[in-house]
Amino acid sequence: MRIEPALIEEVAKDLYIRALKILPDDVKRGFASLAQGETMAKAREVLGSMIQNIAVAEATDNLLCQDTGIPIYNVTLGRDVDIDGPALKAAIRRGCERATREHPLRSSIVHPLTRRNEQTSCGIGVPVIDIDYAADFEGLRIEMIPKGSGSENNSWLKMAVPAEGVDAIKAFVIDCVLDAGGRTCPPTIVGVGVGGTADLCVHLAKLAATRPLDSHCEDPDGARLETELSTAVNMLGVGPQGLGGDSTAFAVHVELAATHITMNPVAVNMQCHSARRASATIDSAGVRYAF
Repeated sequence: MRIEPALIEEVAKDLYIRALKILPDDVKRGFASLAQGETMAKAREVLGSMIQNIAVAEATDNLLCQDTGIPIYNVTLGRDVDIDGPALKAAIRRGCERATREHPLRSSIVHPLTRRNEQTSCGIGVPVIDIDYAADFEGLRIEMIPKGSGSENNSWLKMAVPAEGVDAIKAFVIDCVLDAGGRTCPPTIVGVGVGGTADLCVHLAKLAATRPLDSHCEDPDGARLETELSTAVNMLGVGPQGLGGDSTAFAVHVELAATHITMNPVAVNMQCHSARRASATIDSAGVRYAF
């Protein structure tokens, strides 16, 4: 099927606005679960304020958070898709610019040296556009993630010693959560990448941090590590907004890649409590939006 760049542009624009205004259902369920299990009165009060903020934002068609983030578009191409690659990326960029100017949204993107803001949410290498392929559907999927600086500033990479094994991974993740404290606006999703090269490991941590809450690592050892770390992180007492409590994280997510025998990279990337994302599938039936 042929997908025209003009359609991609419109979807990219709509997804940015939708992601900033409507929190995914799995995150809302995550809030309800944490609130139900929280043992500290102050933490329950803070969680209640967060839940109310979400409800008010959606009821009044306002942004969930003033930080419009670094725009990230994850594109998955299925089978039998006819689209020009450079035109696809250019269309996504135009859609991102239009969302910022036409909505309008606050542009958070600046030149890294001059700090000049073009007021488009775009710049050198931004929006971030990742393209992958899948064989299980026909058409194209676009996922939009506005990654806020409060979460992105809390990112770490360590080239761990292989002989230290899984214990070194666990200790590093715990240290990172403690170091972040309340700066990531917890409760968070803690993304952990293990293996690969340094750059792949960091990418895996980002993928893990932005996965839905009801998802699990496909590798059984990785899934086991997720469970162990999720329990451990919520015993640290950081709590919502760093004010103490049991609700430090919705979950710890892990993504793995094979690595070299003399390496064991581990990276951590966090997502804040406003874990925003929106997606759309474009196929022969048209455009279908989801969260």
